[in-house]
Amino acid sequence: MIPTLLRIATTTLRRDRVVQAMTFFLPIAFFSIFAGIFGSQGRDVTSRIPVAVVDEDRSEVSNRLVAALRAETGVRIRTRARRPGEPPDTARTVISRLRALELVRNGDVPVAIVIPHGFGARASLDSTPSIELLSDRADPVAPQVVSGLLQKTVITGAPDVFARQGLGLFEKYGGGLTPQQRQAMESWTAHLKDSAGATRGTAAPGGRGSIAGGMVPVRVVDVLGEKRPNPLIALTAAGIAVMFLLFSASGAGGTLLDEVETGTLERLLTSRAGMGTILLGKWLFIVMLGVFQITVMFVWGMVAFKLDLMSHLPGFFIMTFFTAAAAAGFGLVLATLCRSRQQLGGLSTILILTQSAVGGSMFPRFAMNEQLRALGRFTTFNANALDGFEKVFWRQAKLLDLWPQVLVLTVLTILFLSVARVLARRWETV
Repeated sequence: MIPTLLRIATTTLRRDRVVQAMTFFLPIAFFSIFAGIFGSQGRDVTSRIPVAVVDEDRSEVSNRLVAALRAETGVRIRTRARRPGEPPDTARTVISRLRALELVRNGDVPVAIVIPHGFGARASLDSTPSIELLSDRADPVAPQVVSGLLQKTVITGAPDVFARQGLGLFEKYGGGLTPQQRQAMESWTAHLKDSAGATRGTAAPGGRGSIAGGMVPVRVVDVLGEKRPNPLIALTAAGIAVMFLLFSASGAGGTLLDEVETGTLERLLTSRAGMGTILLGKWLFIVMLGVFQITVMFVWGMVAFKLDLMSHLPGFFIMTFFTAAAAAGFGLVLATLCRSRQQLGGLSTILILTQSAVGGSMFPRFAMNEQLRALGRFTTFNANALDGFEKVFWRQAKLLDLWPQVLVLTVLTILFLSVARVLARRWETV
């Protein structure tokens, strides 16, 4: 009897492709995604951080520092960039402080390094001007990494300069220490200790960061999010809302399968309502449901976590509507593709969880390598929707700046509805 039961279970598993995918494909997919995120840490294939460099000093020392930064494998240095709106064939110009601020605000780079005037002339431990790191707190890791690499490259890029400084200090304090010299040395040691113990890039309110520890003072300046309470809550709310919006859209679209089983759809088709009208009605309902669902999520964030919603209402409703529209189309594609509610539940779980992991709903995209980020942007619904919400709540973008995300979501909506209409023809021929 046991062999017979085992044979029946094996046959059932072999015939059910959805169960096979959830048993074998989904674990492998998640393992591959998270291995791609965490598995490369500590190896030579870690993602290189794009960094803009502004050399206001233009001295020999600053030139050597920039050259040393270029040699670092952990960062990808940009010293030139095109101005906004210029065609691709336009020659790139040297990045200024103002242009670096724009690059960080627009999300083109998470960090910009500004080497100030007088850095080379006053390159000593007690009078060196602070190097500024213009940072975007949406990526809290990049400023930490760049600050550490900067300290390394300052020493490796100009070792003779700091060797001369050390010799000067030895000549000043060496040769037998008097009580006054000992007090000076203790004061200098305390200064180094204080610099090493300073905070590592957490900016104070108002945007001015503190001095990071190391041989050269580094001042971290928050370009975005410095005056808003809980600024990253909006990004968290968007990631969770988009993922569960896909689940609710697929569940609502599954009412089509219920109507097929009960014969309701057949009766609707014999009336004046055609399949196109039925799909359009379903789509409109799911869109309204999605808009309400996202709104509830963000209102809760405003009440419970001080999310700044009221000052972003126009951009919020634009992104919410187009996100819900595309999600509704996606749900109808899944419903028309499947044969039963059980099949829909399994397939939707596989697709939604996979694209949510790659698209940034489960894990922040700044921690992904470049290949995984590009994959999420071009293959998932989530990444494009989250980019739009990030522009609204984090980058303070104008409404016209949302056109790339709105365009992508509109194209996806049209594509999903067209595919759903084609797949639904099987019910018209029954």
